[in-house]
Amino acid sequence: MRQITLFLLMIFAALSAQAGNERIVSLAPHLTEWVYSLEQEHALLAVSAYSNYPAAAKKLPRVADYQGADLSAIATLDPTLILAWEGGNRPQDIARLQSLGYDVFVSRIDQPVDIASEIERLAMRLGVKNQAIPLTQHFRQALIGLRNRYQTASPMAAFYYSWTAPLMSIGSSAWPNKLLNICGATTIFADSPADYPQVSLQQVIQRQPDVLIAASNKDQAEHQTFWAPHRKVLTAPLITVNPDITSRFTLRLPAELSKLCASLAPYRNKRDRHD
Repeated sequence: MRQITLFLLMIFAALSAQAGNERIVSLAPHLTEWVYSLEQEHALLAVSAYSNYPAAAKKLPRVADYQGADLSAIATLDPTLILAWEGGNRPQDIARLQSLGYDVFVSRIDQPVDIASEIERLAMRLGVKNQAIPLTQHFRQALIGLRNRYQTASPMAAFYYSWTAPLMSIGSSAWPNKLLNICGATTIFADSPADYPQVSLQQVIQRQPDVLIAASNKDQAEHQTFWAPHRKVLTAPLITVNPDITSRFTLRLPAELSKLCASLAPYRNKRDRHD
């Protein structure tokens, strides 16, 4: 089975070499997306697990997952450029690839606006700067527009969660909270020392959030069923967001954020009228 996999990887490498000089391996889903956004997908040899957007990316070989990068498979591909994510890929894998002489583009994202600057940096490396300009300009303008529209001196208190068993939320420095801030909301667990704390139902009820936000692909009815036994003491409305977008550093983010902000707005207005 391993021989077959290596043979297929060699075929992908050969085809990519015929298509152009660049041969790219991506070690994170959002980096895979960036290559497609810059219309350089013809150079992609292999990608990471969960590289599911656009759909064409699903057909490419996988050489990385949560356990780390498959260094032998990457060596077989002989890439000219490896895209890595600081904070997502194992530091030892990145260091090893660099020590082997590979050109490793290491991306670091702290704030949503960083997505634009990092895509521009990748575009410069690939020699397609002009491809990035309209994309990043639109991205920045969309974020500024949302922030200006929904900024408020009194942010909504939100309980943002991804799982119910265990029940996990977010702290003030977590990526989802930075997105909530754009919409004029903030996590009810902003005082948590952990970015992604495990919490209890009792804690959620005690803090009485203005809104519940489920980052989940499950049907909303399933989430309503979970909260139903507690509705006498917790009346906050439930909103769902697409975790494949809100947890990924993607150019698709403003559209999903716009939906979230718009969903929060009626409840903010209702709360403000009662204050």
